[in-house]
Amino acid sequence: MAQILLIHHIQGLTDGVRSFADELRQDGHTVVVPDLFEGRTFSSIEDGFAFATETGFDVLRERGLAAAAELSGPTVFAGFSFGVTIAQELAQTRADAAGALLMYSCLPVSEYGEQWPDAVPVQIHGKSGDEFFAEDLEYAEALAASAPRAELFLYPGDQHLFADSSLPAYDPEAAVLLLERVRAFLAAL
Repeated sequence: MAQILLIHHIQGLTDGVRSFADELRQDGHTVVVPDLFEGRTFSSIEDGFAFATETGFDVLRERGLAAAAELSGPTVFAGFSFGVTIAQELAQTRADAAGALLMYSCLPVSEYGEQWPDAVPVQIHGKSGDEFFAEDLEYAEALAASAPRAELFLYPGDQHLFADSSLPAYDPEAAVLLLERVRAFLAAL
């Protein structure tokens, strides 16, 4: 079973993020889900972004890195949207990275190194019509094409946070498929 650090999205540690973590725990995985927003959740992406801007993205990043520093041993670094910025950095820079799950976002690999680490498998998930993921699609495609153990999954529709069962953007069909693919990824580690 895997140890997973799961970083929430810009609307905070919602019930939907907690539920996703619980699904993975039911499979026997250890899932650590730090609350980078210290109990705050937001009803919109815009409100969450305003909070993150006011708090400082560097402050939030440091909270995520601090949560990772408390873990030892092989770890899968996973993030939803905003959380991808931290998860991807950890996956590309930590020697104990066992895998990466990048959901709704992907940064250029060059942000954290010259190339994706060969030993770190990665899955990237996003909606083909999502305006936020559209900004990252070229980076996701480049990562999928350049890394030996990378998979990119595109889902129909335009919802951004589509696997969060507590938000209006929830797409049950796509969320079930995403979870199945994540489970298969973790089982193969």
